[in-house]
Amino acid sequence: MHVPRFWREIPNRYTLIGTKCGHCEKIFFPPRAICPNCRRVGHLEPFKLSGRGRVYSFTTVYAGPRDFKDQIPYVLAIIELEEGPRVMAQITDCNGEEVKIGDEVEMVFRKIKEEGEEGIIYYGFKARLVRKKEASDPSGKG
Repeated sequence: MHVPRFWREIPNRYTLIGTKCGHCEKIFFPPRAICPNCRRVGHLEPFKLSGRGRVYSFTTVYAGPRDFKDQIPYVLAIIELEEGPRVMAQITDCNGEEVKIGDEVEMVFRKIKEEGEEGIIYYGFKARLVRKKEASDPSGKG
């Protein structure tokens, strides 16, 4: 992605703000100017997404783009957010074998990549598995 386009997209990239249609109540990410569901113009309002969702589908990337070669292998997933939109994100902070369809995830702000000799760093959201704490042993021995 070119730097000018990247900077234009920062507000929604850094805050997970989508849009909600005031007519049909559908929520979209990234933000839209026209509702893709009911085709209404002018009824879309900014909507802050929770950043929580579930793994809808995923794959492990073993031969990825040059910019991500230092991260290979990595898990790339489609996340269905609680509010409905689906986003593509890298799953981070886990062994790729731990990921399963339906796993609960939360979006976390991380370094995406570094570009050029100037070392321009791109930040954005990745997804992290939500790990349930093991039930504690009531005897206190475990």
